[in-house]
Amino acid sequence: MPIYQSATYAHPALGISSGYDYSRLQNPTKHELEMVVNRLEHGDDALAFSTGMAATTLLFELFKPGDTLLVSDDLYGGTIRFFTHLLAPRGIQCIAIDTTDIHTVEAALNDSITAIFLETPTNPLMRTSDIKSISELAHQQQTLVIVDNTFLTPYYQNPLDLGADFVIHSATKYLGGHNDTLAGFIVSKHPSFSQRLRFLAKTTGSGLAPFDSWLILRGIKTLAIRMRQASENAEAIFQYLKHHHAIKHIFYLGDPDHPGYSVHCAQARGHGAMLSFEVDQEARAAHLLSHLQLIAFAESLGGVETLITYPITQTHADVDPLILEKNGINRRFLRLSVCIEHVDDLIDDLKQALESFDAL
Repeated sequence: MPIYQSATYAHPALGISSGYDYSRLQNPTKHELEMVVNRLEHGDDALAFSTGMAATTLLFELFKPGDTLLVSDDLYGGTIRFFTHLLAPRGIQCIAIDTTDIHTVEAALNDSITAIFLETPTNPLMRTSDIKSISELAHQQQTLVIVDNTFLTPYYQNPLDLGADFVIHSATKYLGGHNDTLAGFIVSKHPSFSQRLRFLAKTTGSGLAPFDSWLILRGIKTLAIRMRQASENAEAIFQYLKHHHAIKHIFYLGDPDHPGYSVHCAQARGHGAMLSFEVDQEARAAHLLSHLQLIAFAESLGGVETLITYPITQTHADVDPLILEKNGINRRFLRLSVCIEHVDDLIDDLKQALESFDAL
């Protein structure tokens, strides 16, 4: 697909159009990308935005003051910041609950709940919510279900097929796959909401630019092979870390002892390449971050380079310390985005960084 860099489009005559008017409304490269993502997620329509948070922000323009949402109590820190500092002042209440417990969800649902927002798996604790069961309960109350599918991508999970009404993505991550551009998506299941979202996107102007659209299209071409290799690497790293004396807890969807393992296996086709772990000492965590040689200490995930993140000072720096403490996100906690380097090199890097601390 070419990069149609044009901002505006000429019309041959009154009443005759090329189908495009102005790139804030639509652009051929962006249009192609949206059709591809929509097909992957089995939706009615997909809209591409400048970032994942731009997609989230636009989606919540559907809601109004007085609406009440149920949200997962473990979420990406930027989403928590958005709910706390943007939605709450607008009079939209977000109630955090444990969405991994279907009985908790059922007890919290009533006809005043407008929507449920899920990450499954969650960032960074890798908790799993039952999309199908939650959607069935929600729809009995005319409640919408929104699922962030960034971690598993449509290669491994299709929330709309399980009953969700909307899917969002930070396409900066796996869909782009190269850590070289920012993007986000909303995929809508229902034509009436799709039309409203198109109007809001045209009005607010947060759509994805042509060149960035082309970069995400390029990334999607290798999504399957990257997800397979990264997931295979993550499984091997999990097997190494779970037996290491310095690892006190590990959070990985492919762990048969994961409390959400059976639910995850029922709704997804693979375990993905994200894992988090807690080491035995804060000093070891700091040592690890400064002594890794191949794995980069950097925010983000899902590119071709394996990255390690320190959530308490990076992705979750703005989250209330009481929430962090409740969720077990402390100064010994690390998140690993495993990617496509040779797995022996990745394990060797982790091994030398972990064990050089013991030699001090």
